[in-house]
Amino acid sequence: MTFTSFIEYLQLEKNYSIHTVTAYENDLRSFSDFCKEAYEDGNIINVHYVQIRSWIVSLVESGLQNATINRKVSSLKTYYKFLLKTKQIEITPLAKHKALKTSKKVQVPFSEKEMETVLSSMEFTDDFEGVRNKTIIEMFYATGMRRAELVNLKQSDIDYAAKTIRILGKRNKERIVPLLEKLDTQLKQYQSYRKQLDAGQKEELFLTIKGNKIYPSLVYRLINDYFSIASTKVKKSPHILRHTFATHLLNQGADLNAVKELLGHASLASTQVYTHNSLAELKNVYAKAHPRNKR
Repeated sequence: MTFTSFIEYLQLEKNYSIHTVTAYENDLRSFSDFCKEAYEDGNIINVHYVQIRSWIVSLVESGLQNATINRKVSSLKTYYKFLLKTKQIEITPLAKHKALKTSKKVQVPFSEKEMETVLSSMEFTDDFEGVRNKTIIEMFYATGMRRAELVNLKQSDIDYAAKTIRILGKRNKERIVPLLEKLDTQLKQYQSYRKQLDAGQKEELFLTIKGNKIYPSLVYRLINDYFSIASTKVKKSPHILRHTFATHLLNQGADLNAVKELLGHASLASTQVYTHNSLAELKNVYAKAHPRNKR
């Protein structure tokens, strides 16, 4: 079974990234293969909920996490909504489906002390890679951008005169964030090393030592390596730096709507997941300051 029209819809109308589109297609093929094996029919256009439920049960029995299963079912939901929109079906088989319960994992941000240790106390090698790595960490902490956004950042996205950075986010949504003074200084140092590479006219801002565009796994690895020295937290990743950016802003009294704009969220609900960390700080202040809590 082919999903050509649906894939084109995701790419052209929804502006989904190639990785997201591939994930959707893989989920649909997985369900189609299941139906072919269990029901001898891989055509999933006119399936019933009982077939989808059987697939979900098989995914649970395979040991997948509920969050992963919910994501796969979400792919089906989007597909059947597309079929409704294009009048290929009259009702979606997932109309009454309820997502599996998942435990909310708290993403623990780095503390201000840990950030200070990495950016001010840690020794970075005085060469291209050392300066680049420190610039990447500064960039994450100063902007809260996603890893994919950093990887695709271009030279022209930095406006040194206006002190701004243009970030192209999900679904090609553009946002402008301030270029902080410390990041400005760090970027200019990085640029001096970058010019020494035989990189031609590469548009991408961050490059490998060979002059090629930097790649996601390298970014993840360098963040994990540096923060493993400064922090004992279980998870150390670019996404934790995004949490750190938002949490530290909120702890210092930043408006939630302003943080939403800086992060590039479509809705305030997405930004509110970061408030649990700032609430911990507020509780600490409350415990120390409230008259009824004083002995």
